[in-house]
Amino acid sequence: MGYVTAVPHPRSEAAGPARAGRLSLAVALLAGALGAAVALLATRQQWSEGTATVAGGSFPLTARGSDVTGVPAALAIVGLAALVAVFAVRKAGRLLVAALLALSGAGTVAAALIGASDSSALDEKAAQASGDTSATVASLSHTAWPYAAVVGGALILLAGLLALRYGRLWPAMSGRYERDGAPRARRRPAVVDPDRPEDIWKALDRGEDPTGA
Repeated sequence: MGYVTAVPHPRSEAAGPARAGRLSLAVALLAGALGAAVALLATRQQWSEGTATVAGGSFPLTARGSDVTGVPAALAIVGLAALVAVFAVRKAGRLLVAALLALSGAGTVAAALIGASDSSALDEKAAQASGDTSATVASLSHTAWPYAAVVGGALILLAGLLALRYGRLWPAMSGRYERDGAPRARRRPAVVDPDRPEDIWKALDRGEDPTGA
């Protein structure tokens, strides 16, 4: 008794990578855009607070994320630009831009984690308020906003990793090719009837030679 070997249909074999490409593209776009927005928002919020002693009294001091470090915001903008640039390049260029996207996310995470326990911004403010360059802030505490920036960086990093893994399956911005990668057919010039003056005038308007020479 013979056995029949099932041969997978070519369309079913191609459907898997195509579906993975669409899904990874959607996730990367959402993660990258959301991550950049969260990181930028977090750097504008209060990261730490404390008190400074001046002339026997004390008053509160606060520091925003941008006071502590400007790295997360800068890298979030770089990551957002890289996310857009991924679709403008191909092959090796796409890999380089995807790597930049991933590095931007990793850098945002690292900078936010370092800034989560930093006190230099408040110490500087305490020195300015007291007029004593050796003054430091007391009762230092931190908010959860630095960790929100960490989450934003992690989302940008995820977008970069997806671009590295599945970027070759994503479409590219180009006016010369259709979705299947085939060159677009050039429109043939209209046939000019020399016995019809309106056809001759239309050909001249298009910059064509109505005589066909």
